[in-house]
Amino acid sequence: MTTLKKRLQDDLTAAIKARDELRSSTLRLTLSAVTNEEVAGKTARELSDDEVQKVIAREAKKRREAAEAFAQGGRPEQAERERAEGEVLAEYLPKQLDDAELAAIVRQAVAEAAAAGAEGPRAMGAVMKVVNPKVAGRAEGGRVAAEVKRQLAG
Repeated sequence: MTTLKKRLQDDLTAAIKARDELRSSTLRLTLSAVTNEEVAGKTARELSDDEVQKVIAREAKKRREAAEAFAQGGRPEQAERERAEGEVLAEYLPKQLDDAELAAIVRQAVAEAAAAGAEGPRAMGAVMKVVNPKVAGRAEGGRVAAEVKRQLAG
């Protein structure tokens, strides 16, 4: 069993013992998402820590989007619960890059792409190829793409 999945299970046990309903339900849902991912496809397999981390990131993104939808729909209590679940999941993800760090990484990638002959808005694909491995798991794709577009345009 991977160390991240084991940590999730150990934390779930601790949350159940502490009667922490929010934490235990969030970890249960996350572990079931991990299990679903493991049995998806033709053969069941064990996920690596990186794959488990991607599942957790996907679950955290779902919580953010749901919180936004509930807030727009006039259901602040439900939005707050989704945000709280997202905060629980954030503990298992690497620290996210702030805007300045992301901008610096993108700036460097734009310079590398320009050196390779890619310029202007058409260079987006080339820049993204350079940026994505550097920010994997530490910044959401939409944020990265927006920053790349901003720097290529301006």
